[in-house]
Amino acid sequence: MKEFVPFRLDTENQCLWCEGQRIVVQPKPFAVLRHLVENAGRLITHDELLDAVWPETFVQPQVLRTYMLELRKTLGDNAGEPRFIETVPKLGYRFMAEVREAAPAGRHSARPGSVTQGGRVTQFVGREEELERLRSELDGTAAGQRRVVLVSGEAGIGKTALVDAFYRAACASGQAMAARGQCVAGVGGTEPYYPVMEALGHLCGSADGEVVCSTLERAAPAWLAMLGREVAGAESATRLAPGERMPGSLCAALEEMSTARPLMLIFEDLQWADRATLSLLAALARRRAAAKLLIVATFRPRGVAAGHPLKEFAHDLLMQRLGAEIALGPLGRAMTMKLLARELGIQTTPQPLGDFIHGHAEGNPMFAIVLLRHLVAQRLVVRAGADGAGEWRLAANFDESNADVPEELAQMLELGIEGLTAEEQALLEAGSLMNVAFPAWAVAAALNKDALETEEACDALAQRLYFVHRAGVDELPNGAHSAFYAFTHRLYREVLYRRQSAARRAQRHIRIAERLGELFAGRQAHVAREMAMHFEAAESWQRSVRARREAARYARERRAYAEAAELLEQALRRATHLSDEEAEAVRGELEQAREAMRS
Repeated sequence: MKEFVPFRLDTENQCLWCEGQRIVVQPKPFAVLRHLVENAGRLITHDELLDAVWPETFVQPQVLRTYMLELRKTLGDNAGEPRFIETVPKLGYRFMAEVREAAPAGRHSARPGSVTQGGRVTQFVGREEELERLRSELDGTAAGQRRVVLVSGEAGIGKTALVDAFYRAACASGQAMAARGQCVAGVGGTEPYYPVMEALGHLCGSADGEVVCSTLERAAPAWLAMLGREVAGAESATRLAPGERMPGSLCAALEEMSTARPLMLIFEDLQWADRATLSLLAALARRRAAAKLLIVATFRPRGVAAGHPLKEFAHDLLMQRLGAEIALGPLGRAMTMKLLARELGIQTTPQPLGDFIHGHAEGNPMFAIVLLRHLVAQRLVVRAGADGAGEWRLAANFDESNADVPEELAQMLELGIEGLTAEEQALLEAGSLMNVAFPAWAVAAALNKDALETEEACDALAQRLYFVHRAGVDELPNGAHSAFYAFTHRLYREVLYRRQSAARRAQRHIRIAERLGELFAGRQAHVAREMAMHFEAAESWQRSVRARREAARYARERRAYAEAAELLEQALRRATHLSDEEAEAVRGELEQAREAMRS
């Protein structure tokens, strides 16, 4: 048992303990953490870590970034100011905390229906109906009815939290044998059956391991041999290449294991699964023999790469009524408030805090928790009272416009962006210059591209990505039509916006403003306010002021004098960047607008 306050690394049970609470960590992330902890204080290069966790297997190095994000979330660590895992740019990682030997932790467990994250227990919130559906599916397997349940939703929506709660409850009750396998981006193309082998290894190391191993030795010896276990006739079995493992023999073995009591297999992030794994799951779903077998698999519908067989697998499964899908949507405002209250250990979340976080997280529970922890760490959310034991509230210096995206969350969103081509990244960056919603014509203008080709490229992205979707079609002044799109969350937009250099952003903003003027030729005053915003974002102050003056004149023509005065006041504040003569002209127009309001 290794201890690094407030955690204990339990190598015997492959889990973490924190203040008496058991934290379940998936096998591969646990192996990464174990190697870091056992070599605390020393730089662990990417190659060393890959060799230690994936011996004799080629794995793309970016897989480590995914696991580091997961481990930092579990430990409540911050990549910018790390307490546990330090990133050494372009080299590797170093475990920073002091590590010492410790006595075994007490065998406590988290409460049923709760999720352990970052060393604290967060009560499971807002998915009770979905949890009950999973329990019902498991109950149905007792009659020998095999089932496959797909749990779908965007990143951070709570898929893992849901299956965690279900998994723990089933294990705690002894209702089923259970194991999990994690699909990993970049691994599926190099190691067939990767998540299946992980689940089998988990089963062999469980309390039912003796039964599992004897069944595999008899019915599927090649699979057992590939786990590194002793098998009669192992010499011939181990000669089989990974692609030659016979799925039929494993199907039979799994069915035999489920004879006494149900067998539950959970596979996460199926959008990264290899074809062999999906073929095996399809075979398990279609076989006719009775089996007390439940397969639960999570995936992101919009995270499926073009040509990936998951879409066909899911469609066929549901059309043939061989399984069911549980689609997780965003949490409502009330549930987000409840989630935040549980995280803070209070009865009711203060309304301003809840409104801010729900507005930014937009119902995504993981985003909400990360945002809350970031605000607390930055002391933008504090407890009242000299002793810090009063009510939680927004700090006096809280400024919504300065509440940036937490680094941990930004890194996670960046992972989804960096996997795209340079052209695709440019499309999304250009879209972020508008707002959460953006039209194809503006993207084309920002990039100086053909409008039709740009719209087709945006359509292709919207069909494939989980954080962008097509939102409708606008009619332009010239009678043409242009599709517009929207980011699933404004946080994606903010990350895409800030990753562009200031010079590139300025150039693109000006192109959009100029194109807007062209579209409304002869009626530029109608869109002068929008043009001014783009000029201002580019720090083109003279054009920004002139556009606001034009918008103010149009408002005065409509006798909207209050609007005109507001626009001129905005122009006057920005006129400090201009000559005295131009600033004086703005003051004169502002006085005229105020006089018109008084008359």
